[in-house]
Amino acid sequence: MGFALKLSRRFRAFRLPEFYAPRVRRLDRAGNAAVEFAIVGPVLLLMLMGIFTYGGYFLTAHTVQQLTNDAARASIAGLDDEERLSLARDAVQAGIANQDFMRGELSQITLTRNGQTVSVAVTYDASDDVYWAFQSLIPAPPHSISRRASIRVGGF
Repeated sequence: MGFALKLSRRFRAFRLPEFYAPRVRRLDRAGNAAVEFAIVGPVLLLMLMGIFTYGGYFLTAHTVQQLTNDAARASIAGLDDEERLSLARDAVQAGIANQDFMRGELSQITLTRNGQTVSVAVTYDASDDVYWAFQSLIPAPPHSISRRASIRVGGF
């Protein structure tokens, strides 16, 4: 099956006079790419900066959550709450030292106990990380990343 367009007899294509034709062809080809990039380029660069910044934020937030989980697991080996807090702090600091992209500092770590459950809360200040380099150009996420993990101490 095909499609054919039948034009009326009165239809005539619009033609430019011959002295305009070379100019129109030259203008069509000469600056198209430059004009298109001038329009699309800044938007593309801002989107790439946003992807870089938010991707780094999500990577750091996920890593802080994993470090908090590891700290909660390490804390159950302690005999009292002071030793549990010390074990959790050591686990988080060792985990941050193993991450090359994390240049920030551990700002706070707390341990709370409610019966047989121990909760570890970690707050990481990511303001020195490379992902916040474009914060003056795009809206950036907060520098402080807080995560919490709970684990049960003892048996059933």
